[in-house]
Amino acid sequence: MSTKDLHPLVEDLDRIVEVAADDLASLDGARLFVTGGTGFVGTWLLEALVWSRHRRGGGPDLEVLTRDPEGFAVRSPHLAVTGAVGMLRGDIRSPFMPSAVPDVIVHAATPASAVLNESSPRLMYDTIVDGMRNVLEVAASASRPRLLFTSSGAVYGRQPPDVPGLTEGHEPGVEALADLGAYHRGKREAERLGEAAVAAGDAEVVTGRLFAFAGPYLPIDAHFAVGNFIRDALDGGPVVVGGDGTPFRSYQYAADLVVWLLALLVRGESGRAYNVGSDEAVDIATLARTVAAEVGDVAVEISGTPNPSRPAERYVPDCSRARTELGLANSVSLEEAIRRTAAWHRVRER
Repeated sequence: MSTKDLHPLVEDLDRIVEVAADDLASLDGARLFVTGGTGFVGTWLLEALVWSRHRRGGGPDLEVLTRDPEGFAVRSPHLAVTGAVGMLRGDIRSPFMPSAVPDVIVHAATPASAVLNESSPRLMYDTIVDGMRNVLEVAASASRPRLLFTSSGAVYGRQPPDVPGLTEGHEPGVEALADLGAYHRGKREAERLGEAAVAAGDAEVVTGRLFAFAGPYLPIDAHFAVGNFIRDALDGGPVVVGGDGTPFRSYQYAADLVVWLLALLVRGESGRAYNVGSDEAVDIATLARTVAAEVGDVAVEISGTPNPSRPAERYVPDCSRARTELGLANSVSLEEAIRRTAAWHRVRER
């Protein structure tokens, strides 16, 4: 594999290999099975694991579940064609079995479509829950493997305006639970299934509750605000904010995300959940202006008008548990994350 093949990810991947060296070494020789390997999270994880083998000469034996091995090979030839990653044809919604009994499993398959959540909520829910059941069937057939489940901060429901950051112990009230959509409810049920598997001794399940991210491979034509803003700026502007710009979000860079996931996979406590993201909040209007300044020096248009009597919505984690228990921290600022994401998309357009 040449560095040119992964440009401009080499700096990020080398940083992951350096910072997560001990966790990566712990996976050497393990049989690691991944679901969701073609999504944002799974692609980054596979990139890092394959690059680590390239740099270090060691790593796990990788197999990824995919509905379309041929498409995967076209999109990521440096992962598939070279034989660095084995592919198992299958669908997360149907039972499957890896070609080798896994020691470690990363379950990152999630239908993250806002359209699907609204148009086919039952399908969304069933895909998440049945997918978790199928993964746990694989785990039960193995010898108590480690299993990292990528859940979501959505399990907390609507964040109270007086709570600056959601902790893992936060329980949504009755109103918040009633407002939960299919995606949110599916993730909550999948977490419950993971807890039951731990209690039964079938697997060591660690849950990562993922929030919002920026970085290469992030779609810029989906329902992600930072991605949409980068698309607008790359197109010459204006950067358009559909609402009033008052909600608060926070963004973790993809390379930091991978370091955190590796730590959870290797060192996270079984039966425990960890918030994964950034607790540095930014309102959407400021995010839009930051993207406009960092990417193209373009104008910003905010469609709505803030209502002073209405508290701003928040979707921001408290990441103290990951920092305290696993020694994790973020190394890439929001501004730099935006620049790197935009640079990658510029290269992809050539």
